[in-house]
Formats: sequence, structure tokens, C-alpha cells
Amino acid sequence: MQRVACKMFLTPDQEEEYRRRHDAIWPELKTLLRENGVRNYSIFLDPETNVLFAYLERPNDHAMGSLPEDPVMQRWRQFMKDVMAANDYGSPVSFSLLEVFHLE
Repeated sequence: MQRVACKMFLTPDQEEEYRRRHDAIWPELKTLLRENGVRNYSIFLDPETNVLFAYLERPNDHAMGSLPEDPVMQRWRQFMKDVMAANDYGSPVSFSLLEVFHLE
């Protein structure tokens, strides 16, 4: 099992909207993520900096590499890009984080 973490950036004053959209996450998106190996997925917010911290677990044989091409993921990214920093093609601006400690 792999542990993956990254940081993203919420647009100022969009915390409530970001939460609202995730509280109503599309069932087809949840299914897509699970089918491609996403497990134990959480997103945290540092409200002082608007930095989002995402953490997920995935098996070594995950299929997350195909997610960007999936129409459901493309629609979700377009739906979310007005409340967070996004690239021109809609994906969130994100930076992978290096694991430096883990306690089992």
C-alpha cells in the first residue's frame, strides 16, 4: 500500500463552498476513485494560509494514472476550478509531499 500526500491551494473566502461541494460529492466520482485504487482519502485545510493538504492510500497496482482522461474527473475539475488554484486544463495546482516519517 502506498501513502500519497500533496498540497493544493484554496481560493480565499471559498472554504464554505469547497466544503459544500465535497459534502455533495458525486456518487460516480466516488465510484471512479475507488475503482482506480483510491482508499482512505482525506483533505485538510489550513485556514490561515488556504493550503489544502490531501492524503490518500492506494495499492501498488493502482490505476490512478488514467483518472485525468476520465470524463467524470474532467467535469469535477472544471466544477472545482473556481474555488481553488487550477491549471489551464482544470487540474488543481498541486505539489507532492515527501514522506519523512511514518508510525504504524
